[in-house]
Amino acid sequence: MSGCLPSNPWITDDDTYWAMNAPNVAAPTKLRVERWGFSFRELLADPVGRANFMDFLRKEFSAENLSFWEACEELRHGGQAQIPTLVDSVYQQFLAPGAARWVNIDSQTMERTLEGLRQPHRYVLEDAQLHIYMLMKKDSYPRFLKSDMYKGLLAEAMILPETKRRVFPFMWKPRHSSLSPALPPASASVEPVAAAGGPGGAEGEA
Repeated sequence: MSGCLPSNPWITDDDTYWAMNAPNVAAPTKLRVERWGFSFRELLADPVGRANFMDFLRKEFSAENLSFWEACEELRHGGQAQIPTLVDSVYQQFLAPGAARWVNIDSQTMERTLEGLRQPHRYVLEDAQLHIYMLMKKDSYPRFLKSDMYKGLLAEAMILPETKRRVFPFMWKPRHSSLSPALPPASASVEPVAAAGGPGGAEGEA
């Protein structure tokens, strides 16, 4: 069980929770790092987790896979006017013969992708993106979770101490039991959250 988070951030003046869970914080919390082990989707959804995964892939000489996935995400969410340019850029960089950052996809996926490129749209690379996603999920992601890098991130992650709650007067726990059975004493503590992370965590994505 990892350390307790600060008090409920909605009812305290302490901004530690928000600072330590910012999208690009330098030192993520232990709970946050443990969440990366819940699922591959969880890892990619966290900017800090994805950046560390990219560093791991660079050491394995396969960073182009994640770069391709990110480029496809940019295409999916980009402006309509940019789509033809983005599609051509991604193709030339990752899929064209002799591409500088060529990614390995099967022949059937490549055939469907090339056919779709005749009329480019924001989802034209979806099959190729899914192929690379599953490749990383089944191959690179398990190795990342077993790596010294991830173990080091867990060891160095911040464990936030529990801080004093500053709440409205009516939310304080009475010093003595209430005289009225209809008004039981309210708990003034927050139970710590037990994180069940790790490589064996169940995944809900496809």
